[in-house]
Amino acid sequence: MTSTTLSVPEIHCGHCKAAIEGAVGPLDGVAAVEVDVDARSVRVEHDDAVTVQALVDAIEDQGYDVPDQEALSR
Repeated sequence: MTSTTLSVPEIHCGHCKAAIEGAVGPLDGVAAVEVDVDARSVRVEHDDAVTVQALVDAIEDQGYDVPDQEALSR
């Protein structure tokens, strides 16, 4: 299992949290997704079949910009 944290500066409320968790959570291979509104970040626990680009695409499909960044994967 891999943990990836993405910075999403546009997160600011509970609606943002629900929209992102609702988009990322159902992806095949995603075990857990947690949006931290205060930190404006998204942490995803996923298997190796899930790419960072797939996570970014799911978030951006909800209308949030994920700036070019070094994702923190462990």
